[in-house]
Amino acid sequence: MEASKFVRHGKRLGRKARLLFFPLFLICPLFLSAQVMLAQTDPAPAPSQQPADASPAPPAQAQQPAVAPPAPPAQTPEERARIIRDAQARINARRQARIQQIIRETYGAKFEGYFGGGYLRFHPGDTKQHINEADWNIGITDYLRPRLGVTADFRGYYGTAYIGNNPYAVFEPGISQYSILFGPQYRVYERPKWAATIQALAGFGHGNFDTGTGGLPASLIGLYNDGTVFSFSVGAPLDYNLSPSLALRLTPLYLFTNYGSSVQNNLGFNAGVVYRWGKQ
Repeated sequence: MEASKFVRHGKRLGRKARLLFFPLFLICPLFLSAQVMLAQTDPAPAPSQQPADASPAPPAQAQQPAVAPPAPPAQTPEERARIIRDAQARINARRQARIQQIIRETYGAKFEGYFGGGYLRFHPGDTKQHINEADWNIGITDYLRPRLGVTADFRGYYGTAYIGNNPYAVFEPGISQYSILFGPQYRVYERPKWAATIQALAGFGHGNFDTGTGGLPASLIGLYNDGTVFSFSVGAPLDYNLSPSLALRLTPLYLFTNYGSSVQNNLGFNAGVVYRWGKQ
């Protein structure tokens, strides 16, 4: 009885085992085929990463250092001297251009007017000593060329003659002369601040020698008689420019007169202000 139960139970286990092994028998070949195909299509495995603390591998070739550009060739002393000379020449050329521009602006005026006063050493009579006279002076110049002009000049001289002992009791009479002169004026030197000019003027002068004698003829006390005579003057005006249109002027001069049919060689100077205007 027990044996028959054991036999029937064994038969059931055998049938179940066959049912289990049959699907496995079909699945195993398919699984092996899939593994082969995957092995053929997968890429090569990535290299293993180095540990974080591992030192990097040295490069195959050391990096070459950067090559500096070649230094410019050193200048010779001759080249340095030439460069300095060229720079100095350019500076001088610019300076000369500025100077010429200032000169054109200063002396390019058409007209020049001046006025002032001065001093003259005058001989009032053949037997009298020289006296000092003060004067006023005014004039105008029209420049026909950049340096050449025509001048009209007007002057008045005033002084006191010393007579000495005489029966008429006239000892220090006042005298005066007036001149009207015309002539050329030429500027011989012109710089931004300074200018030098020469002038030669001729005209006539009138002398009053008996205005202070109380009606006594001047010839009775040794003075020249009143009269109008030829006059000639040579001067050398020197200008100091305050601006292109304004300057100070000093003019040393010689004045020739012939009162009383005698020759008077008189020296003096005028000083004053010059004003320029207009364009040539």
